[in-house]
Amino acid sequence: WGAAEGADGLLALGGDLSVATLTKAYRHGIFPWFSAGEPILWWSPDPRMVLPVRSFKLHKSLRKTLQKFLADGRCEIRIGSAFSQVLAYCAAIPREGQDGTWILPPMQAAYARMHAAGLAHSVEAWVDGDLLGGLYCTAIGQAVFGESMFARATDASKIALAALVALCRSQGAVLIDCQQNTPHLASLGAQPIGREKFCLHVAQSAEKPPLQWQGDKMLLQSLLELNC
Repeated sequence: WGAAEGADGLLALGGDLSVATLTKAYRHGIFPWFSAGEPILWWSPDPRMVLPVRSFKLHKSLRKTLQKFLADGRCEIRIGSAFSQVLAYCAAIPREGQDGTWILPPMQAAYARMHAAGLAHSVEAWVDGDLLGGLYCTAIGQAVFGESMFARATDASKIALAALVALCRSQGAVLIDCQQNTPHLASLGAQPIGREKFCLHVAQSAEKPPLQWQGDKMLLQSLLELNC
């Protein structure tokens, strides 16, 4: 790898996207993010945007959306049932504030390998058999790193995020890494913390027993009850 000096936490360039390399990087609070025509770029922003799961803001409008979702028999929360489809939708819809996608074919292949290794997961919102929103994340032990999310219907990605928050709460994971600081994430309770504090959290959480990636709409019910 070559060292890189740059703003916003750019640490290095080069290397590969193998499961071993990605796992080592994540354990040190580092993630890949690059555009077409660039080498693999490795980042560790300071400060780091994270969502403490106990600080998740269940706004009145989102609460109503979750209640309607729960009451509709056509609606489902699925975990890991369509990982490649979630990746494809995330790649097709640019990240907030970006003109194009960063989830290039090499990144899609890399996270498909991480999923096969049990280190990447998708949380999906389905309505009448149609995947309308979701997200994917990397997880090592209880260290959870949000990667990207998409919505094909209003608030569908927020429903998936709420389910991930509920899953983390139910099993003791305390933070979800958000990587980038955006107004949307801040509105949901995300906040910046220093890199040193974040890396300490990752080091400790990664050594804990892995989360159990399973669940259904009852995840949302538990979140509503916890926020009453």
